[in-house]
Amino acid sequence: MFLSTFDIFKIGIGPSSSHTMGPMVAAGMFLDDLRKSHFTPAGLRASLHGSLAFTGKGHATDRAVALGLSGFLPDTYDLNEAERALEKLADAKTIRVDGLPPMKFDPVNDLVFDYEIRLPRHANGMILFATDAQDDVILQETYYSIGGGFVRTEGDYTKISEPVAEVDFPYPFENAAEMLQMAGESGKSIGDMMLANERRLRSSPEIDEGVKRIWDVMNRCIERGLETGGVLPGGLGIKRRSKAIMDRLKQEHGTNIAAPHIINDWISVYAMAVNEENANGGQVVTSPTNGAAGVIPATLKYFLEHVPTAWTGKIPEFFLTAAAIGGLMKKNASISGAECGCQAEVGSAAAMGAAGLCAVLGGSPSQVENAAEIALEHHLGMTCDPVKGLVQVPCIERNGLGAIKAVSAASLSLRGDGTHFVSLDACIETMRQTGEDMNEKYKETSLGGLAVNVPYC
Repeated sequence: MFLSTFDIFKIGIGPSSSHTMGPMVAAGMFLDDLRKSHFTPAGLRASLHGSLAFTGKGHATDRAVALGLSGFLPDTYDLNEAERALEKLADAKTIRVDGLPPMKFDPVNDLVFDYEIRLPRHANGMILFATDAQDDVILQETYYSIGGGFVRTEGDYTKISEPVAEVDFPYPFENAAEMLQMAGESGKSIGDMMLANERRLRSSPEIDEGVKRIWDVMNRCIERGLETGGVLPGGLGIKRRSKAIMDRLKQEHGTNIAAPHIINDWISVYAMAVNEENANGGQVVTSPTNGAAGVIPATLKYFLEHVPTAWTGKIPEFFLTAAAIGGLMKKNASISGAECGCQAEVGSAAAMGAAGLCAVLGGSPSQVENAAEIALEHHLGMTCDPVKGLVQVPCIERNGLGAIKAVSAASLSLRGDGTHFVSLDACIETMRQTGEDMNEKYKETSLGGLAVNVPYC
């Protein structure tokens, strides 16, 4: 199964791809099903389960569901319009969307956080209901938000798929070993193989425009984060630090007080700026998730702003290479914190960023694979334990350190010839096994780790 660059990198909203974007997408899917049905709905209800229940308040899942049922989608989301829609909904307790009759929906009473029932397929489960005028359920669907904004229905897990014409991709690698073998046989880079695959789905101009938009959104997100101060929402009282840090870095730039290791602060501040925007509900790009959205923009920003040989023509190669690695991790393990902890989010992002940076710095396919392995290996076992369920502590700083690891891993791999002891495939499988064995309280439920050892009230 080929995962496109534009499946891995999706434009959406904060604070979470699995807890905000996914539920909003699921709500939109439910509206589409209602429009296609023969039913006449009079009301809507929703229940959140597992991690969506435990950290749903902190991740704005209730807000995302209400907005999704009101017709909002992540890639066209407008914050001001969303606020107005929520105000109207709070007053009228009625949803009005194109193609459907007015439907009663009270976010306070019709959206339930069910902490007792965990749905069987995934930790991020939700059920949406449509009711008739007598309040009887006429349509319901179970959805699972599986990370990175991807959504599956209960039916996706159980139905026997009808045969479909598969796209004949020229480089259909399923793991890193196949990827390296195909690169060796073809003489192509990993990015070039990904580009050849993408061309079976989109034209070259469409690919170019898509990559450009991804970077534009990422870069604008960095800039907004670096220009904005204040306190993040949610009740922890966390101050936004990126602007103050950047102001000091600019003052020190070019002076004799700037030690060489200060480059780590530049890398960190780019990542933190993104994740402060994410925590504030701003527009970000899943990379591969919202919780890890700062690592890859920071790594690419470091390349463009601080590497003397950098040029913007390398941006597509960076994203194509990073997406190849992200696809392997999603297919063979997970990119979901609710499944495998933060090793699957920031760890995956660091591996992707390391691979992309290594590629644009001239690394061979084996060096790129080595860079990804180094970055992922040294995130193995990392738990997901957001304080108060907010994507703030430890998530914002963790992205900064993930970006530093990505740059270090790329640099270290370029010092070798690509041969190494632990393969990327072995590392990905280890992440999968570790996530499977990890206690549930360390997988985005906020029932363990920092989430219970740091007082916030």
